[in-house]
Amino acid sequence: ENVLKVKTTYKEVHPKTIVNKITSPDVGMEYSMNPYQGCEHGCIYCYARNTHEYWGYGPGLDFESRILIKRNAARLLEAQIRKKSWQARPIVLSGNTDCYQPAEKKFKITRECLEVFLKYRHPVGIITKNALVLRDLDLLKALNKHGLVAVHISITSLSEKTRRLLEPRTATIQRRLNTVQTLSRHGIPVNVMMAPIIPSINSHEILNMAKAVSEAGALSMGHTMVRLNGAIGHIFYDWIKKNMPDRANKVMRQIESCHGGNLNDSRFGIRMRGEGKIANQINDLIKLSKKKYFKDKKLPKLNTELHANYKDDQLKLF
Repeated sequence: ENVLKVKTTYKEVHPKTIVNKITSPDVGMEYSMNPYQGCEHGCIYCYARNTHEYWGYGPGLDFESRILIKRNAARLLEAQIRKKSWQARPIVLSGNTDCYQPAEKKFKITRECLEVFLKYRHPVGIITKNALVLRDLDLLKALNKHGLVAVHISITSLSEKTRRLLEPRTATIQRRLNTVQTLSRHGIPVNVMMAPIIPSINSHEILNMAKAVSEAGALSMGHTMVRLNGAIGHIFYDWIKKNMPDRANKVMRQIESCHGGNLNDSRFGIRMRGEGKIANQINDLIKLSKKKYFKDKKLPKLNTELHANYKDDQLKLF
């Protein structure tokens, strides 16, 4: 409850670069960009909390309430993809913080970036748990006309009670399912991310989740296993002791059992899926759910062929 009472403050910043090269082999993206630093959604498990310390803030309430607005994000993006040396590869909004968090309603940085992607016919992926993405349906439809966009909607649980505890400032589950449905109805490819899966909190929902999102129109479903790196372990433990005291120690032990006895895990190839009995059971359920509900569905690859010509055309104007 205290999370919701903290006053959010915004600060404009002007970074020198915005597109990040992803070196991790198990993330599933090559490039990402984050229009915002910090995230008002306040998801207790968020791995990006630790990154707020780089900017001089704490990973707890600071991460949720002190939001940095990267005002020059669209200009930096345009400069990057106009370079002659740039080879078009999908850039994902966002690798860390949600590009459609509440700040976007006011500042519209994400929308400005989508306009750049459309102008240069450049492929873009979007990861969000906010229904605000539908505000930009006009741009998404225009991008999708050329095979340039896919949207990844994060849905951690089908339970509103669980959602309110884990993700206090996010869109309701029904609004997210409706978002999947609306995007799909307009032909925009949608993947749902059940991320993270937390033993004894949402791990029992895998099959029901797959069924619900498939029926809503999602073409695929991905997942990650919860891991609590750095300060997040302490933040999560404090949270679960207050909100789920009856199972707090059990959940913490189960998380550790999925990561070789640790809460954190940095091992490529293992950290996202986990290991051990519980992780294997979860991964088996994921495989079963995909086979049952996504057998004849597939998320299309984004079009990387158009950008070079549009970049050349735009450069000729200068």
